[in-house]
Amino acid sequence: MVIYILALLILGLALLAIGLQKTYYFFPVRELKRQARSGDHDAAVLYRAVAYGSSLRLFLWLCIGLTVAGSFILLTSLAPTWLVFVAVAGLIWYAFAWSPNARVTGLGAQVALFVTPAVAWVLYYTHPVLDFFARTIDRHRPVTFHTGLFERQDLVELIKNQRQLADSRISEAELDLVLHALTFGEKTVQNVMVPRRSVTTVAVDDVVGPILMDELYESQHSRFPVVGPDAADIVGLLYLRDLISARQGGSVRELMKPAVQYVHEDQSLYQVLHAFQITKQHMFCVVNSEGEYVGIITVEDVLEQVIGHKIDDDFDSYDDKRAVAASTSRAAVPAVDEDVQPDQPE
Repeated sequence: MVIYILALLILGLALLAIGLQKTYYFFPVRELKRQARSGDHDAAVLYRAVAYGSSLRLFLWLCIGLTVAGSFILLTSLAPTWLVFVAVAGLIWYAFAWSPNARVTGLGAQVALFVTPAVAWVLYYTHPVLDFFARTIDRHRPVTFHTGLFERQDLVELIKNQRQLADSRISEAELDLVLHALTFGEKTVQNVMVPRRSVTTVAVDDVVGPILMDELYESQHSRFPVVGPDAADIVGLLYLRDLISARQGGSVRELMKPAVQYVHEDQSLYQVLHAFQITKQHMFCVVNSEGEYVGIITVEDVLEQVIGHKIDDDFDSYDDKRAVAASTSRAAVPAVDEDVQPDQPE
């Protein structure tokens, strides 16, 4: 009878070790660390053991292996070997196959909180040896965990699912930014350009005066293609800032920038963004396969596809130090997620 009770107690320790595995790693380690830093007492207690990483895993597996083997040896002295094998194997199968799929219960969490100080105490003194064997095992049999992501659409779905999590601390704006960045490469110039019929152009021989200034200002654009006698012939670019600083009575020909850059309507936005970077231009004229001018694309058009909304900057006092200082508050800098060393047991 004593042997039977002892075997059941040892088998119970095996189930306890399996339950601790489930509780310790129910939350991602980084999230457990964040909660511990934020003052959560339960998370701080659990992290005292989880902080040992591979040493904790090896310790729990050693506990499971030794207790299962010990209980099996004791029970074989009381019952047929085949019956003991079926009973113990069935119980362990239940613990590993079904139990991890169940949610962590309040009782399981309380048991883990009660046992963790003792586990952390043992790990504090056995960590050097356990860590050596754990690193040796990892070096000869490295374990890699597949993310389950195979293509961009899988990542898009993952981010969309993140929106449904009640405990997500990633803002909607951040998720939108990532989603737009992921779908950015799917778009071409033709998808986002301003078509020719909607482009405000300026004739090369136009005279700078109040009428022209009003027309260009009302367009709410800051750059304009300059056309020659043939409306399809782009001969330069005119910047609104140059008109404002110029004296009235001059011509567009005198103020325009003669350099004109072109992109193809079938080019990807990645290619165009790279072109903006290397040419330092803010606007390209778009042509089709026949070399015909079909529209324009600006650097704002491309960036709007990344951030997901129209760029509308009402603040224009960038040369006023006091205005800039008052325009926004300093953003809080997130704490660096440094490794936390395990605490010495008290």
